[in-house]
Amino acid sequence: MSEQHPNPYEGLPEAAFWRTAVAAKNPLEISELWTPKFPVAQKHRVITAGSCFAQHFSRALLARDYGWSDAEPAPKLLSETQARDYNYGIFSFRTGNIYTARMLRQWLGYAFDEAELPAEYWQNGKGRVCDPLRPAIEPDGFVDQAEMRASRAATLAAIRQAVKGANVFVFTMGLTECWRNRETGLEYAMCPGTLAGEFDPAQHEFVNQGFAGIRRDMRAALKILRRANPKLKVLLTVSPVPLTATASGQHVLTATSYSKSVLRAVAGELAMEYEHVDYFPSYEIITHPAYRGMFYAPNQRSVVPQGVNHVMESFFACQNAAFPWLERKLKKAGPQPFADKTAGSRERALKCDEEFLDAFS
Repeated sequence: MSEQHPNPYEGLPEAAFWRTAVAAKNPLEISELWTPKFPVAQKHRVITAGSCFAQHFSRALLARDYGWSDAEPAPKLLSETQARDYNYGIFSFRTGNIYTARMLRQWLGYAFDEAELPAEYWQNGKGRVCDPLRPAIEPDGFVDQAEMRASRAATLAAIRQAVKGANVFVFTMGLTECWRNRETGLEYAMCPGTLAGEFDPAQHEFVNQGFAGIRRDMRAALKILRRANPKLKVLLTVSPVPLTATASGQHVLTATSYSKSVLRAVAGELAMEYEHVDYFPSYEIITHPAYRGMFYAPNQRSVVPQGVNHVMESFFACQNAAFPWLERKLKKAGPQPFADKTAGSRERALKCDEEFLDAFS
């Protein structure tokens, strides 16, 4: 008689079964959603970029005395409100929101001299100059092209400094939809004619990126990062915030589902493909039906503070479970309450360029 072996499902942990891991639990008790590949310790220098939800990571890191890196700090003469208005301290460098993989690839290519800087510039309603890569970065626009280029050069230098000196790069993927220049292929941060510039259908095209293109751009971005800093770890997340508007011709609800599904699939594949890349499921924690929508505001789009707190508590709990020495070091340092230490930050809304589209509804 042949020896009998148990089937692969026998002896699996509780987390492997829906009934025990999800259905039988209070949503706030669902745990073990993530087994991190690498630690994120207080001593590490962490840089953040991407969609607006990435701002929550920097705030949570600062709240716990972690080493979030601000490579392009505001001039000292600016007040906190003025610094925020001019988009300082939002991400680790003053790029504004980087919603897509192509935008990340562009910024890194320009920073590390792997792509030629675009000559294109826009103007706003006041006749001042705006940067197509970050049209909302200056509230009133730049005086002229020279000032725009000088400001962009400072940001590119900050990107180089941040990437070369960081231990962990947290990038939040946000959108698949974008607008590009038909001739040059330049991808814009926003559709021309919304925040600044003029829309020309002969010059500007809408692109709803697919899995293959996003994966290609992310692989290229990861290659640039790896060359600049071979020790850098990359943590991907997907923004749980639905689209403000869609130009796809679809209903905004189904357009959101497409966008987030593709981004989640790319992030998961990259995490499986690269040892130094991981994915943290903040998207699932906020959006999954198991949480019954409890983390959204009445508009079903904005994430409430309780949701952000739960996401970040889950992040640190999973880190401590995988790397117990992290928690031991925190205990030696004394209690670290989860309270945002950036002045006034709890009252501050996220900086989200895409939300300007709501003005056209």
